[in-house]
Amino acid sequence: MMKRSISRFFTRVVPALIVLFSSFSLQAQDIPTDPAVISAGEALFNGNCKTCHRVKQKLVGPALAGVETRVPSVKWIFDWVRNPAKVIASGDEYANKIYTEYNKSQMTAFSNYKDEQILSILAYINAEASKVEAAPAPVAGAAAGGGSSVPSTYLDTILIGMVIILILLVIILALIVNALRKFLNQRELSSEEAEVVNSPITIGSVSRSPGFTFLVIFIVGVVAFKSVIDGLYSIGVQKEYQPKQPIAFSHKIHAGQYEIECKYCHTGAMKGKQANIPSPNICMNCHTQIKQGTTTGTGEIAKIYAAVGFDPDTQLYSGVTKPIEWVRIHNLPDLAYFNHSQHVNVAGVTCQTCHGPVEQMDVVKQYSLLTMGWCIDCHRKTDVNTKGNAYYDKLVELHNSKKAMKVEDIGGLECAKCHY
Repeated sequence: MMKRSISRFFTRVVPALIVLFSSFSLQAQDIPTDPAVISAGEALFNGNCKTCHRVKQKLVGPALAGVETRVPSVKWIFDWVRNPAKVIASGDEYANKIYTEYNKSQMTAFSNYKDEQILSILAYINAEASKVEAAPAPVAGAAAGGGSSVPSTYLDTILIGMVIILILLVIILALIVNALRKFLNQRELSSEEAEVVNSPITIGSVSRSPGFTFLVIFIVGVVAFKSVIDGLYSIGVQKEYQPKQPIAFSHKIHAGQYEIECKYCHTGAMKGKQANIPSPNICMNCHTQIKQGTTTGTGEIAKIYAAVGFDPDTQLYSGVTKPIEWVRIHNLPDLAYFNHSQHVNVAGVTCQTCHGPVEQMDVVKQYSLLTMGWCIDCHRKTDVNTKGNAYYDKLVELHNSKKAMKVEDIGGLECAKCHY
């Protein structure tokens, strides 16, 4: 009997005590304050949490400042982040309170997140929450809006100055011709020479001259030749292409105002060749709660609801769906191979490098040329980031005489890299 009691103690009571003390230790431990941990947490927060949460204000989800003080334990946060549905189903009081408060909209599960990653996010949240928001600095003069570009008034002044200079040159030439005519008239000239010297300069006489005829033919030929060359170079180039989309989705509002990370919606950019058009399900992560657009009201969001078969009043799906026929903007020829994940994950190229400031665009357009010459120029100028990557150690030794190793030094200009 005694043995059975001891056995039951070790099989039932001890594990429960371990879980209890484990939860206590996780609650009692301090959130990391190491700058490297905070930096790692910032990257995770911006890439995954920022779409629905802010540190100090409510967005799609609650503000996260002080979240560890509102929940039962830090371990509870671990469980919630990895599987919120399981925590809700367990009957947890706080989880169900949040679930009901936000119209039964369930947070995305991040089942692959480790404890250290979640703690780093909490470290970043605490660091941001402790910052005192500074008042916006006053903008000095016209530099705020113009940036580094040349003001248009300055360019207009240059053009007016050039026109004035040309007029002065014509006047000077006329004075020189008049002075030469007076000088020649003081000499003894034959009748034929006198006729040439004193002949009036008219539009008709100038237009009939061989020199004028040659000049006109030359200018027309140069303009025609340049137009043909420009036309040949522009074949297949769609820079500034900006088609109207079936839903008036504004990157300026989503990526700019709300700072949603590009890769949150375009998930394929990190995983494969295509950046992919986001699924309407990604839109619904936010728009089950946000039912009215910033500038378009309910009309455009209603198109999303119609595509996924969602009723915003009952919060139920009908199961009847239809595709959103987005118009593709960036097109590469079939003979060219481009891999988004290689550039985003390995090279660390930002989206704006190729697609321009999309966070400022209401309607996205093709910002760059996307021609072979444009790609080659980038490979010739871009440094290879070799830090912490043993794959490049041998290449770095071979190129140690250079200040930096460019993409062209590792085969970035080989034809088979892009054409196969």
